[in-house]
Amino acid sequence: MTPYWLSLLAAIAVGVAGQLLLKLGSDNVTEAGAGGMLQQLLRPTTMAGLACYGLAALFYIIALRKIPVSVALPSAALQYLVVAAMGWVAFREPFGWMQGLGLGLILVGVSLLALSTRGA
Repeated sequence: MTPYWLSLLAAIAVGVAGQLLLKLGSDNVTEAGAGGMLQQLLRPTTMAGLACYGLAALFYIIALRKIPVSVALPSAALQYLVVAAMGWVAFREPFGWMQGLGLGLILVGVSLLALSTRGA
């Protein structure tokens, strides 16, 4: 695996962490409207999630040096699989057969794209 693919995997992993931190930052917001948004934005978990997004973008930029964007962006959709699973396990979010089928199709598509660019 090349450093560029490793960078893409790092971007995906850090992006997942960011998404989960943003979810944690949204829990128990007590105010509605702009006050609630500010309350949520200033939470350490929200700020950490946003920092993760920034770091993920840096890893993604490195990956784009050698991986075509037509492959890198769909590959980043692997985040959907991990976040959906974590949402179901950690946050008790619903997960039905239609979500499973859709995520399975994403996995098949990403796998085909990765195989089509071996050596990138």
